[in-house]
Amino acid sequence: MSEPKPKPFDISKWVVQAAWLRVKENQGAAGVDGQSIDDFEADLRNNLFKIWNRMSSGSYFPPPVRAVEIPKSGGGIRVLGVPTVADRVAQTVASMYLERRVEPIFHPDSYGYRPRRSALDAVAVCRERCWKYDWAVDLDVRKFFDTIDHDLLLRAVEKHATEPWVVLYVRRWLVAPLQRPDGGLEARDRGSPQGSAISPVLANLFLHYVLDAWLVRTFPDVRFERYADDAVVHCVSEGQAQQVRAAIAARMAECGLELHEDKTKIVYCKDANRTGAFEHVKFDFLGYTFRPRLARNKAGAYFASFSPAISDAAAKRIRKKMRSWWLHRRSDRSLIFLAAMINEVVRGWIGYYGKFRRSALRPLFRHLNEILVRWVQGKYKRFRYAPNRARQFLKEIAQRDPRLFVHWQFGVRP
Repeated sequence: MSEPKPKPFDISKWVVQAAWLRVKENQGAAGVDGQSIDDFEADLRNNLFKIWNRMSSGSYFPPPVRAVEIPKSGGGIRVLGVPTVADRVAQTVASMYLERRVEPIFHPDSYGYRPRRSALDAVAVCRERCWKYDWAVDLDVRKFFDTIDHDLLLRAVEKHATEPWVVLYVRRWLVAPLQRPDGGLEARDRGSPQGSAISPVLANLFLHYVLDAWLVRTFPDVRFERYADDAVVHCVSEGQAQQVRAAIAARMAECGLELHEDKTKIVYCKDANRTGAFEHVKFDFLGYTFRPRLARNKAGAYFASFSPAISDAAAKRIRKKMRSWWLHRRSDRSLIFLAAMINEVVRGWIGYYGKFRRSALRPLFRHLNEILVRWVQGKYKRFRYAPNRARQFLKEIAQRDPRLFVHWQFGVRP
């Protein structure tokens, strides 16, 4: 019996298996083929073998990416790309190989989609630097994921990917067409769809050369934090901030990107020791608004501190999510059911937005309590036209069982 013919590319089956586990953990919707995570898993062994076999032989070609339009909080539409489950596994295989090569070169102040770094780490460092530096440049790249230059990105991938198949498949993924909701296909010669499994590492690699490494060379004394395409640069003076902003705008244009003129701004980090009137004294970063706020020192005296708290946009999204639960209409359900339904989500809000200035979450949870009061009124006829009595009824429940709802444990009870 003859030996099986070796594959052109040496791809580990164990990496394919590990990639599947990542995809399964992240869940996600079906792609253009309509195959769900459960459908894929029903014939897991064969499906994973097909991916490994095609990738190892060089014959893997990605299917179109399903386009999903998501409304932006500030207006407009963001287009997300949803690959098929099999394609997400294949992309994750390539990203795992590429990550091993590029992770060591990334700047320590790049926080997005990286191991042992988080958005909250970036917010914490930003807070410290706003206390140290008087000025900040709040950067906003216009349609970053839609405008990435393929040639520049592939040059960066070729520089670091020692496996030739990684470059081959990245090239194919970059030009895989988008399938619009009406079924039409849209060819792509720029960009990398948000939602694809390999986009995060590609975006980090692209911005490493476009921004991070360039800033280190051009302005070695300037500090910054970047999470994907969201970045804040700290400066010692308004003049330096203007110089840095202009230089970054020119650098972006040189690399095929564009700063959003209205959203990119120079901010004065105003506090008790920084006085005067300036056009911008606040900015948003990763769901937090940085601005002057009252704080109290160890002696109990109040002073102005430039610090973060949950942004108005994030609070608006949370209220919208609360409304989407329609709790007050679930009179056929018990409070225990409602708690089980929402507690994990609320715990996530507290874990993220409660990291800095936790008290800013209290109005949101008071609003949630009022929704629960409306549930009591719908559940029990005797409270239908008596909101104060319904509120007292809920308060008594909270006293008996303060751990029922996570936000009650947080200290916001009826």
